[in-house]
Amino acid sequence: MNPLSPAVRLVIFFGAWLVWASALVVLRNQRREKAVRVDPKGRWGIALQMAGFALACMHGPEVWNSDLEVWRAVAGCALALFSIALFWNAVASLGRQWRFDAGLNQDHELVQVGAYRIVRHPIYASMLAMLLADICWVGTLPGWPIALVLCLAGTEIRVRVEDRLLRDRFGERFIEWQKTKPAYLPFLR
Repeated sequence: MNPLSPAVRLVIFFGAWLVWASALVVLRNQRREKAVRVDPKGRWGIALQMAGFALACMHGPEVWNSDLEVWRAVAGCALALFSIALFWNAVASLGRQWRFDAGLNQDHELVQVGAYRIVRHPIYASMLAMLLADICWVGTLPGWPIALVLCLAGTEIRVRVEDRLLRDRFGERFIEWQKTKPAYLPFLR
């Protein structure tokens, strides 16, 4: 089977990201409240995650202008579709509680519906799947393994910060839920 053209790579890459990110606009049907508690340490996690994405995707024209092998396109699309479905479900389930910073609203609830029935942090699972999709589409060595490590390190920081906030707020109820649900990788505790 012939490889796909560089134009197809660009359409797949930017199309997937556009659909993924549009959840933030489409599902923002309620005004977000100002957080009553924010832990700024979570921003270090965001910085590492974004550095991972940048490292995986920032290439010169030689990568972006090369043909895309069909198996890489299909694998990346499968990961992206999974990621998009997970992200849209998680953002919809959080509603007005969703925010970039790790924080809690005045009337914060412990969301355990939708994708939160599978993992405690489905948005981070979704981000990891999108990174893997990006790696399929444009990943090169040695960049993509380093990108994966950066993203996982940032995710671990975010998970620990958010879990601490939720544990402080919901106590034993959160601890019991934490025991039954993995953080962001299904089947791994």
